[in-house]
Amino acid sequence: MTDHTVLIAGSGPTGMMLAAELALAGIDVAIIERRTTQDITGSRAGGLHARTIEVFDQRGIAERFISEGKPVQAVGFQMIHLDLSDFPTRHPHTLGLWQVHIERILADWIGELKVPVYRGREVTGFWQDDTGLDIGLSDGQSMRAEYLVGCDGGRSRVRKAAGIDFPGWDPTTSALIAEVEMTEQPPLGIRNDAIGVHGIGKLNYEIRDGKVVFLDGGPMRVMVTERHVGATSEPTLRDLSEALIAVYGTDYGVHSPTSLSRFTDMTRQAATYRDRRVLLAGDAAHVHSPDGGQGLNTGVQDAVNLGWKLAQVIKRTSLASLLDSYHAERHPVGARVLQITMAAVALRRPDERSKALRDMMAQLLSMDEPRKRIAAEMSGLGIRYDFGEGHPLLGRRMPDLDLITANGPLRVFTLLHRARPALINFGEPGALDIARWADRVQSIDAKYAGPWELPAVGAVAAPAAVLIRPDGYVAWVGDGTQARLADTLTTWFGPPA
Repeated sequence: MTDHTVLIAGSGPTGMMLAAELALAGIDVAIIERRTTQDITGSRAGGLHARTIEVFDQRGIAERFISEGKPVQAVGFQMIHLDLSDFPTRHPHTLGLWQVHIERILADWIGELKVPVYRGREVTGFWQDDTGLDIGLSDGQSMRAEYLVGCDGGRSRVRKAAGIDFPGWDPTTSALIAEVEMTEQPPLGIRNDAIGVHGIGKLNYEIRDGKVVFLDGGPMRVMVTERHVGATSEPTLRDLSEALIAVYGTDYGVHSPTSLSRFTDMTRQAATYRDRRVLLAGDAAHVHSPDGGQGLNTGVQDAVNLGWKLAQVIKRTSLASLLDSYHAERHPVGARVLQITMAAVALRRPDERSKALRDMMAQLLSMDEPRKRIAAEMSGLGIRYDFGEGHPLLGRRMPDLDLITANGPLRVFTLLHRARPALINFGEPGALDIARWADRVQSIDAKYAGPWELPAVGAVAAPAAVLIRPDGYVAWVGDGTQARLADTLTTWFGPPA
């Protein structure tokens, strides 16, 4: 088998996004995938949050998802809908789109980028040395790579082989989720009872006036909480039937499942996201309950944070120590996701005390400031990396402004399509000199006359200049001078030429 510079274990959304980021940077990357095809059984994740759509927009592929999805101008925090319609973004909504379609679209994209995918095999182990890794595969072959990234899910073989601890909390609740046929017509919608939260819907639906409308025909999608934390073995149709009867008094003649799985609120996070030449992203780095649809979205943003850094280290533009910033930035984000999902699980417990707390939270989140803060976190729009004190833009995602340039109008995100950093100067044209980084960083003079506003933060002062990383986060905010600009460029994009 051919050796590659980077091998990624797993072709889920995180693995494919990382592969695309590396391919855009000209890195020789390949994916090792257990599945023989990209097809997945079941719906799994059901949507994209606003920041994830922005990330796709930064790469020029957002419309591929938007054209197939169903926008809803809200995020959900344990049955509490938080309005996003007043958020300052081109995408103030959640996009309903099953993971099977998300993966298909991403697979088409990495196909266009010529990323090879070796299917029907898994990483079984590896041996690190000073220049790379020898990686053993389940088919008995081995490959050589400079770096290995585990995007292989919550049971990650890469994480286990690296000996990275996965501390956290065991499950307290479990549920079955399935796509099935039923001979009888069940009641559609959400049900709460002494066991927990349950739901029956149809796989085929539309969003009309912000509400879900189920279409005639097609399979049913069932989620039913189990009376006790389920076994670790694969669930059976009999398990589903018994769980339905316990809640609804009947199983509605359930039959012919096309997918059936169990999920829990087990909550764990990798102690470190990097061990020398091995890195973790997505579910390999953090697992939690699916409440709020955080998992897929967090994984995609892990990939976008890591990709450009890894590419620069491989190209020797930056020292390997740049990779330490991946853990430093993304581990706190993952820890906060764990906190949010555990809170959501606590709120959906069926006892009266939890119900009282849920009602109080609903009242609190009906007020603007709490709504905006939690909605910004849930949607990913409120992430701020700690780059120290300074302008409110520092460490936050750059808004997709409509700029005026000498060559005509230009959207900020257009500058990021090839995953290259950009310096935008809003002051005197030519006032900022980055000639010694011109091979790595775009520089553009522009004007912007509109308001500067950040989600949950509100209006901020217009900056004289901004330096935007390839992942869309602001690394430096200028005051009209070059103060600290050279240091910041060196920190993130290597020493001057």
